[in-house]
Amino acid sequence: MHALRIENDLLRATLLLDKGADIYELVYKPRRLDVLWKTPWGLREPTRGAALSLDTETTWLEYYPGGWQVLFPNGGDECTYHGITLNMHGEASLIAWDCVHIAQGAAFAEVHLETRLFRSPFRLFRRLRVEKGRPMLSLYERITNEAGEPLDFMWGHHPAFGAPFLSSACRIDTDARTLLADDKYIGSANPLEPGRRYNWPMVETPEGVVDMSRVPGQDTPRFTLGYLSDFESGWYAITNTALGFGFGLVWPKEVFPYAWLWQEMHVSSGFPFYRNCYTMAIEPNTSIPGQGLATVMQRTGTHRTLSPGESAEVEFRALFYESTTGVRQITLDGTPTLR
Repeated sequence: MHALRIENDLLRATLLLDKGADIYELVYKPRRLDVLWKTPWGLREPTRGAALSLDTETTWLEYYPGGWQVLFPNGGDECTYHGITLNMHGEASLIAWDCVHIAQGAAFAEVHLETRLFRSPFRLFRRLRVEKGRPMLSLYERITNEAGEPLDFMWGHHPAFGAPFLSSACRIDTDARTLLADDKYIGSANPLEPGRRYNWPMVETPEGVVDMSRVPGQDTPRFTLGYLSDFESGWYAITNTALGFGFGLVWPKEVFPYAWLWQEMHVSSGFPFYRNCYTMAIEPNTSIPGQGLATVMQRTGTHRTLSPGESAEVEFRALFYESTTGVRQITLDGTPTLR
């Protein structure tokens, strides 16, 4: 499988060009630690051979290696749109991307990636950049409608975190003020009441108050799907207070006003998790709920639309920092203020 590695003196990112340009590995070099989760069933290449299932959820999960995906033009459940099935989490996370440009010097490295979807006439462009002495990966993304008619879409990013970085020593900081529980994916060991709105991070349950900013350990089963919203600017940070470092992500809230909170921690039985997975993802997204574009258009109207030839763009900054106490703020240029 073709892959690309971009790195500086403080971090290393490995992208799977033949599989959605996933960020498969994101390593903080001073600790020699990859913060992204890896699935027990491992990495497979979807561009070679036919899928083993015609069900798009099964197919997406078969080829899900963990790591960090872009979800586009659909998010969550498959749906029918303009006479075609949009697969679970969208086509962009499964197809191959081309590396169209590499630039590097003594103080920076930059790569440009591009792909065009098959089922929807969208073109996607990504630019990733690292600079010497900064523990930060800058990611710019642009989507363009190449159709002769308006097209609707959902757009998000799905970074999933795992052990040993993820543990009961982790705390979540964010400037979101609200957590909305999904009303469909309930599961078991879920502290959230379906469809209920909470003031982040405290959640009232029949057993007492749960602080959702504290990550459960491997011995505490939990399933959660909810939506962070009402951001002041748009950022979150996960700090492992025992290891003394953390990961942060910042983006413009005007593009992604929500962040999906997913926790799968030794709960879901059967395919594919079999109660042996421990992971959490916090996923900036244009839209809620994570139940497919058709449902979003019908229920919340939080989808986006591009006219023919129109583009939309966003820039993320993913960063590492040293702290045992967490983060008060991350500015759009990727500067954290520690607690």
